[in-house]
Amino acid sequence: MIAIDKLCYHSKLRYVNAGEKFAFAMMTLLICVMSRSIAVAGIVLLVMGILTVCKGGIPLSRYLHFFKLPLAFLLLSTLAVMVHIRRAPMDFFAIPLGGWYLTTNVHSLVYGLRLILTSMAAVSCLYFLSFTTPMPDILEVLRALHCPGLLIELMLLIYRFIFVLLQTASAITTSQHCRLGNRNYKTALKSFGMLGSALMIRSVIRSEKLFTSMEARCYDGTIRVLSKNQPPKKKTVAGIILFDGALLIFALWRKFCI
Repeated sequence: MIAIDKLCYHSKLRYVNAGEKFAFAMMTLLICVMSRSIAVAGIVLLVMGILTVCKGGIPLSRYLHFFKLPLAFLLLSTLAVMVHIRRAPMDFFAIPLGGWYLTTNVHSLVYGLRLILTSMAAVSCLYFLSFTTPMPDILEVLRALHCPGLLIELMLLIYRFIFVLLQTASAITTSQHCRLGNRNYKTALKSFGMLGSALMIRSVIRSEKLFTSMEARCYDGTIRVLSKNQPPKKKTVAGIILFDGALLIFALWRKFCI
C-alpha cells in the first residue's frame, strides 16, 4: 500500500464522520487561499499539524517528511519572484554580476514568503484529509454532494490501479536489479524504457480483464463500495463552524482593517 494510505487507515481520526473532515479541510483551505495572509497561513499550518499529529496519531517525522517535496518545489519556483536580475540595485541586497545585479527588495521577499506559507497551509489541509480519510469515504462524500457518477467511478478505478501499477513496477524493478539491469547509466536508461513499455502493456491487459470480470458480475454502470462511516456529531460540527468562522473574521480583519 502507499505510505499515505497506510497512515490513513491507522489514524485515530479514521472513523470520524468523513463529511465533517471534508467540510473542515475544504472550508479552511478556501479561507486560507482567499486571504493570502501570513498570519492566517501560520494558524492553519499549526492547527492542521496539531490535528493530524496529536489527534490523528501520525508520527511527526513522517508528517514532516511529506512536506519536503512541496517545500522544495515552492522554494525553487518562488526564487523567480523573490530575486531579480536588474541593472540598478534594489534596497534589500544586491550582488554585482558584471554590469547587472542579482538583487531584491523587502516587498518581493514578503510576497514570496506569503506565497510559500499560503501554499504550505493549503497542502496541510489536503494532508489532514488524506491522512485521516480513506479514499472510499471521500468518494462517498462526493457522491452525497451529487458529483457526476462517471467522475467518481474514474477516480475509484484510477485509485485501484495505482496500487496495481506500483506492485507491478516493484516486481519488474526487482527482476531488473537481479539481472544487473542497472549496473551503469546506459543499461539503467534501457531498463527504464523497458519498464515503461511493460507497465503500459500490462495495464491495458489488466484493464480489459477487470472490465470482463465486472461484466460477468452484472455490472450496470455503477460501482458500489462498502464504507464505514460514523454519524456526524453536534460538538464536532459546532467546533468546525466556530473555528472557520473565527478564521474568516480574522482574515477579513487583517485584509481590510490593517
